[in-house]
Amino acid sequence: MSRIGNNPVKLPPKVEVNIGAGEISVKGPLGTLSRRYDGISIEKSGDSLVFKAARPEANALHGTLRSLVAGMVKGVTDGYEKRLSLVGVGYRAQAAGDKLNLSLGFSHPVVHRMPKGVKVETPLQTEIVVKGIDKQQVGQVAAEIRAYRPPEPYKGKGVRYSDERVSLKETKKK
Repeated sequence: MSRIGNNPVKLPPKVEVNIGAGEISVKGPLGTLSRRYDGISIEKSGDSLVFKAARPEANALHGTLRSLVAGMVKGVTDGYEKRLSLVGVGYRAQAAGDKLNLSLGFSHPVVHRMPKGVKVETPLQTEIVVKGIDKQQVGQVAAEIRAYRPPEPYKGKGVRYSDERVSLKETKKK
């Protein structure tokens, strides 16, 4: 039995939840998210959601679904954001609508198109902020941007998360 799955999910006053046949929809001030599920019963009691495994095989997904729904509730109320920083001479970023223009030391500029539901801001030329209501989508977009030029281990140049620590290697000695 999952200990996480036994904890109820508290609903803020601005959040509206619709539970249908095999689908849950969460609507809040920032938008709407929905997810399909199977084998788990969700009950709304007052201002909280209670999750129970309907079948013994569903015990494995019991805590997972509870965590995903809790993430959906947080996403539609507060939203998620990932911060990236560019480290390197001449590395720049510029947000233009739903595109992110990156200058990462290649012979060509890199243009990354944002998917629907994800916004990007560049408060500084060397800082990128990815925002959205879906935690998985925000993390995926941030990982795709980082993958263009991950931090290298000798000088630490590249795109990194703002809280990421890069351990630098020592150069070879003759």
